[in-house]
This record gives sequence, C-alpha cells and structure tokens, in this order.
Amino acid sequence: MKIAVLKEQAAGESRVAATPETVKKFIALGAEMAVEAGAGVAASCADADYAAAGAKLGDRAATLSGADIILGVQGPDAASLAGAAPGAWLAASLNPFVERARIDGYAAAGIEALAMEFMPRITRAQSMDILSSQSNLAGYKAVLDAAAEYGRAFPMMMTAAGTVSAARVFVMGVGVAGLQAIATARRLGAQVSATDVRSATREQIMSLGAKPVFVENVVGIEGEGSGGYAGEMSPEYQAAQADLVSGHIAKQDIVITTALIPGRPAPRLISAAQVASMRPGSVIVDLAVEAGGNVEGAVAGEVVTVGGVKIVGHRNVAGRLAADASALFSRNLFNFLGAFWDKEAGRPVLDDEIGDAIRLTQGGVVVSQRLLG
Repeated sequence: MKIAVLKEQAAGESRVAATPETVKKFIALGAEMAVEAGAGVAASCADADYAAAGAKLGDRAATLSGADIILGVQGPDAASLAGAAPGAWLAASLNPFVERARIDGYAAAGIEALAMEFMPRITRAQSMDILSSQSNLAGYKAVLDAAAEYGRAFPMMMTAAGTVSAARVFVMGVGVAGLQAIATARRLGAQVSATDVRSATREQIMSLGAKPVFVENVVGIEGEGSGGYAGEMSPEYQAAQADLVSGHIAKQDIVITTALIPGRPAPRLISAAQVASMRPGSVIVDLAVEAGGNVEGAVAGEVVTVGGVKIVGHRNVAGRLAADASALFSRNLFNFLGAFWDKEAGRPVLDDEIGDAIRLTQGGVVVSQRLLG
C-alpha cells in the first residue's frame, strides 16, 4: 500500500497533508510513504525530517507512480495525478459544490475521491473532522488579525496617565470558529458578546464568559440545520435579527463573523448601513469571505477600509498558521485511514456510514448523493 503526499499547488496554500509524525505512524501500519520534495517546507516540515521518518522523497511523478492513496490539503487537478494506481483514493478537502468540474475530472480519471469536509458529525468521527480542526485555528487567528488591525489595546489598562477601556468584541456565529474566537478575545482582555441562530449555543457563550445576544419571542425558529450546522432563517427571523444586531454592532469595536451554510453562499449578516454605523477605527473580520462573505463590502484576500472601518477578508485563515494547521489536518487524515486499516488486507476498508458520506466518485462516475441530489 503506497501512500503519496503531494506538494500543494493552490495559490497561497502553505499546509501539507502529512507531517513526519504521521508519516511514521502510517509506516508503522505497514504502508510505504512517498513524499513530494518540498511538500512540507512552508509548514516547517523539512525534507530531511520526512526522510528520517522513513518516507521516500522524489518529484511529483515518482511520488505518484503506483500510489494507492493520495493525500492532499486542497484538491489537486485531476490531470496532475497521472501515474497513480487504477482506482486510487484521493483524501483531501475537495470543495465539491464549488469545484464540480474537478470532481467530474476525478471520476473520468478513475480516482476514488473522498471529500474530508463531508465527514459526518458523529462521535466516532470527531478526530477525523478537518472542518473542526481548521476552524478552531481560524477562530483564534481571526482575533489576532483583528488585534493587528485595531489601533488600540484589547484589555482595560489602569495607568498613571489614565485608564484605557477594554475593546468590545462581537462574535457572530458560534460554531467551532466562533467559540475559539470568543475564548481568544476573552484571554486578551476584551469585553465579548456573541450571537447565533441556534438557541442551544446560549449556554456555550455564557460558559466562556461572554454575553449572549439573541432574538427573543420568534416562535418556532431555532436555526438548527442538519449535522450540527446552522440552517437558513425565515424572513421573520432575519428581520428580527437585523434589528437586534444593528443596535449592538454600532457600539462594537471589533466584529468577527463566522457563519457558513454547507453547499450554499454564506449568509449576509452585516449590511453596508451597519458597517457605516460603526465608529472609525473599528474592525470587522469576515471568516466566510471565500464563500461569498457575511459582510457587505468584504473582499476575498484583501483588507479594505469603508468609512474608516477596516473589513478583513483574508483567505485560508487556518493556513496562515501553517505548522499547527498541518499537524492537525494530517492527524485527521491518519485518524481516518488508521481507524479503518485492515491489517490482513494491508489497507483501509471503509464502512458504509462514513464511506458513503465522504465518497464522491467511484468506478468512473460521481456517486455522492449530495452532489447528484
């Protein structure tokens, strides 16, 4: 069983799908590990460290030659996978709803594509969940990005020259990224408030020492989607939320938005009028900017200033902490393949619950019901 670890080709991608730590673990299972030269350099993983762990280093062609499993962070172009074994698995973050043509390319090439972001949110798959591991780092980094752009200190400071007020931080969307953003902002000394369409998050917000800001008296709308994600809101809820949030946003120094809906554009949470209500020098960080953005005026890959308010729209936020993001991502992949490793067969054998959830292509055709449906 040959497992290939590729150097990422997407612009700005600094992560790697296997570290020397996980390479050693795969070899212990009986796999042969091949790593493309330079694959981990941007994530502080030197070629020499991979070699010391037992991997074979080579160019892309040599790495792919006869590979049974291909590991990646972002989905590579199908044309760049020539030389892999027939029916080889590709395990990576494949962005299936946006990159449908690429998924069709995997099918045509005979690749069995496994979308790691489709991992079901069940207890036994928590250690395999790339969305959670990467969102955790993104929430942390979002607060640091906000602090870097904000022209003032976060904590209250009492000095001989006077008192510096604590920054007021508002987090919109209390999933994994939002919870980490709350915790990080609190650690930096800010006054933190947060909101979410899912009423069940109220206790989580309070447990981290933040103030919950929720729409009240809107009957029957809890915002719970499938698989633990938020769903789309009714017009009544959206109107009530807009009224509540508008008054709150105007008083904030920093707003961090994290709302995503799988397979759909990110919901618009902050309008241009709400941006205009904020004081000059305020900062908004839009973690959903690559999915269309939660904030009107946000630009993917840029920090723009609108009426004195900075709107931060960095791409691949978790990837800006490349070493830690790679360590967690690679462990997710090892936990996934290792959990299904059949020692007698010398390879992983997927069960129906997880296999059917993440498998996009097989036998030359697209088989994922989420794409076909």
